Amino acid sequence: MSAYELRPVATDGAGIRSVTALLRRVFPDAGHFTEEVLRWQYGANPNGTAVGTNAWLGDALAAHYVTLPVAAQVEGRTERGLLSLNTATHPDHQGKGLFTQLADRTYARAADEGFGFVIGVANANSTHGFTRKLGFQLVSPLCAMIGLGRLPLQGPGGNEQYRPLWTADTLAWRLAHPTYRYTLKPERDVQLVLAQRAQYGARYVLTAGRDLPPLPGLPPERKRVPARIFIGLDPAMDWRRSLYANIPMRFRPSPLNLIFKDLTGRGRTLQAHAVRFHALDFDIL
Repeated sequence: MSAYELRPVATDGAGIRSVTALLRRVFPDAGHFTEEVLRWQYGANPNGTAVGTNAWLGDALAAHYVTLPVAAQVEGRTERGLLSLNTATHPDHQGKGLFTQLADRTYARAADEGFGFVIGVANANSTHGFTRKLGFQLVSPLCAMIGLGRLPLQGPGGNEQYRPLWTADTLAWRLAHPTYRYTLKPERDVQLVLAQRAQYGARYVLTAGRDLPPLPGLPPERKRVPARIFIGLDPAMDWRRSLYANIPMRFRPSPLNLIFKDLTGRGRTLQAHAVRFHALDFDIL
């Protein structure tokens, strides 16, 4: 029998400190893993506190896996789901299958609590584990487009098989990231939220749409921003008639694979061409 004890992720002070220490040990170059960020992510989300599992060996935190509650419209119905987020195993405890145990325990609890799905973005290293060991569908690599001028948003949307749902409260929380900063740039009838981060001389677009809730308090973008990068999927974007080009895989740090797991027992899958999923909907910027 395993000596590891599996416990739900705790979001109190001691719990956050333990997880922060583990994440910083496993990912020493990731400066965004701070106690402030984890308190914001795990405990302040209006959709609910984090759902996840830790593996303990005595007083030592050996492994961690967490998901964040989200709201989405799936096949025309509003439901609660989870965004797969942080996972880490201490080097002294790797190779023992802890990640699979933590994920299975997390999903079983989530299904019991009425969550309908888990969605996430996996890198090249983790995609195999999610799809082969945990039963996730590999929906599609996310588009990564770089170009000039307005994004080619053609229609109002609304017919997507999957689309995240944001309220004024959840959007205000998402845009209050302790580390990253965002600005608002209205363009005709579209609201464009820009991240301060730039690459190849282009600014990242967090989201663009006509149906976002009001964004009070978000500072306006006062600079001209001709070059932009969009990461995500959106059936309303027609890239064929735009000044945007695909960023080749060899220039991307990761393929950013969109993955999906149905928790209802109905075996639902997503069609990439009918999914709306922007950078706003996961945590990279």
